[in-house]
Amino acid sequence: MDSATSSSSPDPSPRRAHSMRFRVAVSLAALALLAIVVQSIVMFRLLDRKEEEFIDQQLSEQIEHSMALWQKSPDAAFPNTPSMWLYRVGKGEAGQGVPPFLARLPVGNHETYLGSKEYHVAVREDDKARYILAYDVEDHESRLDSLIAINLSAAIGLALFTLLAGYLVAGRLTRQLESLAGRLDASESQSLVEPGMSDELLAVASTLERYRLRQAAAIERERAFAANLSHELRTPLTGIRTDAELMAGLPAMPALAQRRAQRIIASVDRITRLSSSLLLLAREGTPQATETVALRALLESLWQELTVELTPAPPLVLAVPEAVAVQADPALLALVLRNLLDNALRYSGTGPVHCLFVDTRLIVRDAGPGFTDADLGRVFDRFYVGERGMHGLGLALVRHACEASGWRVSAANAVEGGGELTVDFGAACLAPT
Repeated sequence: MDSATSSSSPDPSPRRAHSMRFRVAVSLAALALLAIVVQSIVMFRLLDRKEEEFIDQQLSEQIEHSMALWQKSPDAAFPNTPSMWLYRVGKGEAGQGVPPFLARLPVGNHETYLGSKEYHVAVREDDKARYILAYDVEDHESRLDSLIAINLSAAIGLALFTLLAGYLVAGRLTRQLESLAGRLDASESQSLVEPGMSDELLAVASTLERYRLRQAAAIERERAFAANLSHELRTPLTGIRTDAELMAGLPAMPALAQRRAQRIIASVDRITRLSSSLLLLAREGTPQATETVALRALLESLWQELTVELTPAPPLVLAVPEAVAVQADPALLALVLRNLLDNALRYSGTGPVHCLFVDTRLIVRDAGPGFTDADLGRVFDRFYVGERGMHGLGLALVRHACEASGWRVSAANAVEGGGELTVDFGAACLAPT
């Protein structure tokens, strides 16, 4: 039984279309071949019709000439060519020696077949006899077939030449486009507009240049905002941590209050580390400082933090080997796992939360009703409100951190029931698979 899935990462190997250069060349070659074929069909039809008219004219002239000669010299009346035969049947004669398929033809010009061979026949009569002139057109048909073969070969040759020429010409036309793509990919400081660009390419380059400048300005504003926000948070967090340390160090402080003070210190430290990682992520785009983190131990620690106030605490079913480790930014990895566990805890109620590790993938499964089809495509959207309620920022941060770290995150409905979120660590997974 298959389960529906939704992934936050694009297909790593999308199907690529042929290059514009190749398509232009093929289009030119196909157009040339089509034009040649159409022209050839029209030409051969016209040639065949004209040839039929010419043969009929030759037959008419030859039989009239033979009938006139027969009156003076019968031996000279026969055509001087091996592909023509003249038959004369006198009035009242049976016409012995005349092939039956010729003998039954009426007066006029005819086109007839004997087996696969084509004959043109002229039949005339005078007051003394009936004359039949038959012409075997095999030589004409053979020449026409040869002409068709030659024309077809020429058409194919011309199409191949057009393909090559079109490819070379299209290469000159697309060279500037390839240069534009290279500059767009290589450097953010190099201008995309170059002298000598065609009007169409200049319009594309100018639009891309304006878009890139707007994007760079927006990214810079986001980075500045993140830096300012981190700075503004650091001061009150430092004050909170200092007060919590003082409270925890007071001998007269009750044990419960001291434990809460220690929790405040730990939470402030976690927020500080997370804000530092998110600030670095906003500046650099990818995590810079990574460590080897034991996955099972981190899951157990995060689960204990999430369920410390719950009585009874829902069970966590771990199927993650002790040896599994991930090379990652510890704060970002903790952010991802904490939000995955928190999401599963929210929908499991008192039911168990399962964590499984398969190959390089961590699967967190809840005991809830699962995702609807509409939710699956938008699980990782910020503040998306689906049938399971608002998702907030938690899973959106998971997607952001995973994409920045080079991991893949996806959502699916488990075969056993409930929803499951999967993180594929890929090459960052250090445990043997």
